[in-house]
Amino acid sequence: MISLRGPKLKIFAAVLAMIALAAGIYMMFFESRGFVKTTATIIAIERNIGSGDTDDSFTPTVEYTVDGKTYTGQLNQSSGSYKVGKTITVMYDPDDPSVVHGDSRMGLYFIGVGAAVLAVIIVSTAREKQSQKKAQELREMSGRTGYAPSVQGAEREVYFLTDLGTPKYGHRIEDQSRRVLYEAKMKKFNLASAHEFDFIDHEHGTTTPHLVGHEEESDWGGGLLLDNHYTFELDGVDVWKHLKENGISVDTSFTAGEVTAVGKNYRILRDGVEIARAVQTSQYVHEEDAEAHKVAGAIPAQGFFRIWTREQNLDLLFVTLLAFARSGASDDRGGNFGAVVGTLKRKS
Repeated sequence: MISLRGPKLKIFAAVLAMIALAAGIYMMFFESRGFVKTTATIIAIERNIGSGDTDDSFTPTVEYTVDGKTYTGQLNQSSGSYKVGKTITVMYDPDDPSVVHGDSRMGLYFIGVGAAVLAVIIVSTAREKQSQKKAQELREMSGRTGYAPSVQGAEREVYFLTDLGTPKYGHRIEDQSRRVLYEAKMKKFNLASAHEFDFIDHEHGTTTPHLVGHEEESDWGGGLLLDNHYTFELDGVDVWKHLKENGISVDTSFTAGEVTAVGKNYRILRDGVEIARAVQTSQYVHEEDAEAHKVAGAIPAQGFFRIWTREQNLDLLFVTLLAFARSGASDDRGGNFGAVVGTLKRKS
């Protein structure tokens, strides 16, 4: 299964645009070379029923006259404006008038659409590069080019929540009194490019710009090891690679709750030292809310965690939980097998 978002959407659109350009050039300059224009009347339109995800298509049949002789033929192109009885321009082969094509101006339409899509892709890519450069410059100006060092204090219980019901959804860590400690607010939503976010550390009064890419899903591995890979880019780098480069590793295991639903436990380490433990919860992460929603409170949901940590600087911990919340992955490689292995180790 492959998701079509972010970079994959651009690649898919670019491929379609190149196909449209090639088809347009062929129709304009090659398909009807040496053909002669004439007028024709649409006498029938055949509907071809699509299958699966394929849309229905329509094949018009036209009637035209060459040197006093009447011919009929099917066109290899159609248009929403075509109706039975309508007169249109066609092109026929003078050496064999039974061979007929649609007006080559349709090729111009394909060229225009293909060129427009490619232009949008090029402009959006250039803007994303500019946004990455600007975000990096802002981080350098503020002096926050990396994560704060690990500082330990008394253990505290905090909660990671994900906004629901809006495309500009963000994330936050709250304490037991619902005070927001750290959050990511989306400044700008982009369909094909990375989203612009502000990461705000309320405990230390700092704001850092970041670019958060679209979530991507793809098949990973092969044979018995076939797995799905879930990821996104943070500031142009794969988020799992980014975490590894900053010393993060996560031991994940599955656990059954009060009902048959399965949640995940995370032991988060930085340079081999545990910095937090987290458990997946329902969207009611606060104990009093879970108690008020007893049924839903036992059903884990993506993007909601209860956390126990001694870390005073929550920036790298927040990004770690953000990776799991946005991607839906189960382990720190972006897959699921790590969680399965972790569960078996805990039971053995």
